Amino acid sequence: MSDTPPLPPLPGPPPDTVREMFDLAPTQGPLTPFHGRHPDAPKWFTDTVAQIPQSSFVEVKGARIHYLRWGDKKRPGLLLVHGNAAHAYWWSFIAPFLARDYNVAAMDLSGMGDSDWREHYTMELFAQEQLAVCEDAGMFALEEPPVIVAHSFGGFVTMLTGALYGERLYGTVIVDSPVNPPGRPGGPPERKIKPHHIYPNLAAALARFRLMPPQTSENLYLLDWVGRHSLKKVEGGFTWKFDPAIWRSFSIGDTAARLKATKCRIAVFRGEHSVLMPPEIGDYMFNLLGRAAPMVEIPQAQHHIMLDQPLAFVAALRALLADWEHSTPNRRV
Repeated sequence: MSDTPPLPPLPGPPPDTVREMFDLAPTQGPLTPFHGRHPDAPKWFTDTVAQIPQSSFVEVKGARIHYLRWGDKKRPGLLLVHGNAAHAYWWSFIAPFLARDYNVAAMDLSGMGDSDWREHYTMELFAQEQLAVCEDAGMFALEEPPVIVAHSFGGFVTMLTGALYGERLYGTVIVDSPVNPPGRPGGPPERKIKPHHIYPNLAAALARFRLMPPQTSENLYLLDWVGRHSLKKVEGGFTWKFDPAIWRSFSIGDTAARLKATKCRIAVFRGEHSVLMPPEIGDYMFNLLGRAAPMVEIPQAQHHIMLDQPLAFVAALRALLADWEHSTPNRRV
């Protein structure tokens, strides 16, 4: 059972958007409210999040890294990695579907979720955290090495992990993490580093949540879920869990070179309507991978694929992993 107690019921109208990705500053604009907890949360969701994972920590270079785990350790490993300023609970309604066939873990990168904050962050440290969680969760104990599935910023980390340590992995799945061609801007913008605001109650804090890049979502019960787990109770109210100083003197690095240098199987997922990864960016990445890696488009999804089309995402991921069980890669690694 998780060491983190659930946040209290929402006393007021929750938002219809959640903040993530690169723009961490509060954004302005009206929210479309609904009153109380969403009455139409489907049974599949309530049944899935009722499957309480094991909550654990592993120390990496002086920081305790938190992760959730579902399934039997005797099964092949599958590590799920969140996007920027997000956390492991973004996968709570996805992971149990995969735990029938895999030993599944969802981690919090340092400075995010329930993991410790650091004085300084690097992509190399994040990659080491991924391997440490795989090790601690028992994923290297089997003959078949683990697969890493990573969304958004987590996908950039996983590109580095695949380039540096891919021989220790069965494969990587990059989910809507755009590798931009020369001339197309990418990466986190410059911003002033300032402490998080403390909100007097949960409703006030949730009212500041946004999805970034901006988008709407029909699955308000999912937004409520990830929003609540993005907050922590502090003296005076509630505030965000992620470290606002992560991006100080931080570099993502050459993602194109890392993508091409991946030393294991790789697949790329994109949302059909993603503004970060439109078809031409998918084509660019497909060419970087020698036009020999699976490129999977999730219909009617924007950047936040697991929020927009969770069941379609599960089905596509299951199909890919099942194929990898018996097919031979034709891309040189």
